[in-house]
Amino acid sequence: MYNTNNKWPYPCFSNAPLYTSHSMPHGMYGDKVYQCPYFLNIPMYNFSLCSPFLPQYGPCTEKAKPCDVIKLKDYGPEPFVVNIEEAAKQNDNFRTALWTGEHLQLTLMSINVGEDIGLEMHPDVDQFIRIEEGRGLVKMGDSKDNLDFQRNVHEDCIIIIPAGKWHNLINTGNKPIKLYSIYAPPNHPHGTVHVTKKDAGE
Repeated sequence: MYNTNNKWPYPCFSNAPLYTSHSMPHGMYGDKVYQCPYFLNIPMYNFSLCSPFLPQYGPCTEKAKPCDVIKLKDYGPEPFVVNIEEAAKQNDNFRTALWTGEHLQLTLMSINVGEDIGLEMHPDVDQFIRIEEGRGLVKMGDSKDNLDFQRNVHEDCIIIIPAGKWHNLINTGNKPIKLYSIYAPPNHPHGTVHVTKKDAGE
């Protein structure tokens, strides 16, 4: 009979030593000398011997989590590296400029449930948006009265808004939309922070 939990055949003696006085090697200073006394009385059927890894050397199965909070401010125009997904999820402001240069700008946005970005158009600016969390409805068109392009968007979707297109993004989900937006060229002043949508309209 074979036990899949203990991994050895029965009958057996659970306290039988792995190394006995008869199995110990001979030493230069006398008979039956073993270098590591730990193994002298270790049971032959030891649960730890059935595992390919010792507990302290077991494989890591958990995803590493970020331990540092990202300071959200405008780092432009200096060289900059950031975990953009974590930065976007951390941002609770309606709009936060994270990097502003001469030809490009990176902003973070958080759109509350039931709110929208607001219908707008940038005559000379192309815009890229990536949603990191949440879902919504994006509308675009050649005029604010003819938004004939409409798509449902969600996490990991990107939105490309060509210059001159009227557009809006409406939160249709049950949690805030977290996104980052890239403008080329920049569309907001360096260091822009709009805590609420009302702040952005003033």
